[in-house]
Amino acid sequence: MLALSHPSLQDCRRLFLRNYEVLINIGVHEFEKKGEQRILINVDLFIPLAESTPKADLLDEVVDYDFIRSTIARRMAQGHIHLQETLCDDVVAAMLAHPKVRAARVSTEKPDVYPDCDAVGVEVFRVKPGN
Repeated sequence: MLALSHPSLQDCRRLFLRNYEVLINIGVHEFEKKGEQRILINVDLFIPLAESTPKADLLDEVVDYDFIRSTIARRMAQGHIHLQETLCDDVVAAMLAHPKVRAARVSTEKPDVYPDCDAVGVEVFRVKPGN
C-alpha cells in the first residue's frame, strides 16, 4: 500500500474497515436516480501510536470502529450523491476531522455496473495539513 510509505505515517497504527456494503442513491444517469445501488466502501485511518496505544485497555484510548461506520452513515443520510469522487472526498474530510486521525484513505466501488469486471471505483488518500 502506497500510503504506508508516506514518511509522516511511520509512527502510525492503521485502523481499517473493509468492504462495508451499503445501498445508496448514487449516480448521474436518470436510471441511477430512481433507486439505490450497492456500494462497497473501504477506509484506512492512520493514527499516531501515541494516540492509539491503550494503557488501560479501554475503548476511549483508541479510535472506535463505530466512528468510521457512523460517519459514513451520516454522509449517506444527506441524500443523493452524483459522483463516487464526491462521496470519497466527503468521507475522507470527515475522517480527518477526528482529532486523533493523521491521514485517511477512502475508496468506493460499484460492483454491479459492468458484467465483465469486478467493480468500478474511486480512491482518495489525504494527510491532515501540517503532517
